[in-house]
Amino acid sequence: MSAIAVKVKHNGKIHDVNLDPSQPATAFKQAIYEKTGVPLDRQKVMIKGGMLKDDSDLTKINARAGQTFMVIGTAGELPKAPTGPVTFLEDMTDAQLAQATKTKVGLTNLGNTCYLNSTLQVLRAIPELQTALNDFKGTMGSADGESNLTAALRDLYGSMGETSEAFPPLALLTILRQVAPQFAEMTSGAGGRGYAQQDAEEAWVRLVTALQGSLKGLSQPSSLEGGSASGIPAANFVEQFLTGRMAIKRSSPEAPTEEPTFSSDSFRVLQCNISSSTNEMLSGIMDSLNQQIEKNSSSLGRLAVYNEQQRIDRLPAYLTVHFVRFYWRRDIGKKTKIMRKVKFPFDLDVTQFLSDDLKSKVLPAKNKINEISKEREERAKIRRKVRAKKEEALPGSSAQAGAATTGTASADAPRPADPMAVDPSGDDVMKSASDAPKLGAALSEEEEMRLREKESKEAQEAIHPSLREDVGCNVSGLYELVGIVTHKGAAADAGHYISWVRKEDEQKTEAGSSTGISDRTPAEEEWYKFDDEKVTVVPRDKISSLDGGGEDSVAYILLYRSKAIQ
Repeated sequence: MSAIAVKVKHNGKIHDVNLDPSQPATAFKQAIYEKTGVPLDRQKVMIKGGMLKDDSDLTKINARAGQTFMVIGTAGELPKAPTGPVTFLEDMTDAQLAQATKTKVGLTNLGNTCYLNSTLQVLRAIPELQTALNDFKGTMGSADGESNLTAALRDLYGSMGETSEAFPPLALLTILRQVAPQFAEMTSGAGGRGYAQQDAEEAWVRLVTALQGSLKGLSQPSSLEGGSASGIPAANFVEQFLTGRMAIKRSSPEAPTEEPTFSSDSFRVLQCNISSSTNEMLSGIMDSLNQQIEKNSSSLGRLAVYNEQQRIDRLPAYLTVHFVRFYWRRDIGKKTKIMRKVKFPFDLDVTQFLSDDLKSKVLPAKNKINEISKEREERAKIRRKVRAKKEEALPGSSAQAGAATTGTASADAPRPADPMAVDPSGDDVMKSASDAPKLGAALSEEEEMRLREKESKEAQEAIHPSLREDVGCNVSGLYELVGIVTHKGAAADAGHYISWVRKEDEQKTEAGSSTGISDRTPAEEEWYKFDDEKVTVVPRDKISSLDGGGEDSVAYILLYRSKAIQ
């Protein structure tokens, strides 16, 4: 049987292709790839009755010379052949398997160590920390306890990336108990003597303190050697990425003639105070920034009450928020947990907490990022609508199947045709995709990427020069939630800690997209749940339920990352 000259329509262009009915369908699809650039695994070639499959018999589609076939799919390179021998999953080592599958591993509970495991998993969500640790040259066994702890953290994260099984953080735990004996506290109970449960926030602070004392920062621009524009030393990672600065004003209504005093102080954690009227995180943070303190008044010659107002003068790229849920009750001589429900945002705008000077600097970048984000979401909505229209028009789609089941005919349903003809719904698909008065114009991937490059440049240009040069700072006042440590149970000195970390890699790439553009909605976002050794994936809705109000897991430490335009 000789080859037939047919036509292929892709993205509005017509290509001449030879179809040989005696050859397998994959040969025809290869010929289509050579003309359109659409790889075989992305091709959707429409024929009467559905899609052309790799095992379809070309003699049975009764193709005619000059017949037009509709092809849908994104052009791109074919997968390249492996450069070395193929290794099957069952033959891989743990390290190879972890690299190939990007497995997220849990941490073994070594006896009431969930407080540490949960903290370590959230800290691991900071990629810049991974980079700095990889450059750290210290080794365990030195005389410096902070350096030992940093080396143990580096080695632990390295080991976690080379296994697909839960890993025991024994070396790090041993060193932590050496440098901070409080974590070696013992307790007695019905099950005998063992290590006591500890506070995850205290473990967080202790680990960050160790990094502060030993871990160098990331590279500064050449113009900033010896220091950043904000005055924060360039040589320290924690000061770069995890440390902010407060501008503090104190004045006393008891001494109205006394001039206010001004000072500054650094912070690594924002406190969210919880009172009987606290319903959401922002108000809890504001309560912690506006305090009344008692101190000696030089003008009055006695103790007086002062209003202390703190406003952020430098924002770190990663902002840690601590929900102050545990407090000491003097009347019962015991630590108590506040169970109150306090809502927290996935997207955080901290502009109201900033000093006037910093607020004026971040405002242009904030407005530009918000503008670009809104426009990108509108374009994503158009792409989702166009894709839905295409899928509805495809033969065998759920919409058409539903119409067939109920015996009703859709106005867009394909009409009966000669079995030799190509299903005309292919043209309908392209027409519905390009018929944009109602939907708007859907950009191609190349157009979208070019526009994103332009938007990224505009966002960079909107950043204040002093903030652009301050490595590790937040330039817009906008953050997104990436990690949470929760506490489960009513007792402050017991219960169970769990961590939750936002999935990243899987959400950056949309299936079938060669450029990595994702049209996922926030509702489709997924998170990892790290419950010691057990790692599972949960939907975004589960994260929203961690705001408290009962004895189930409740947000305790939240990690926010600077929002940026890529």
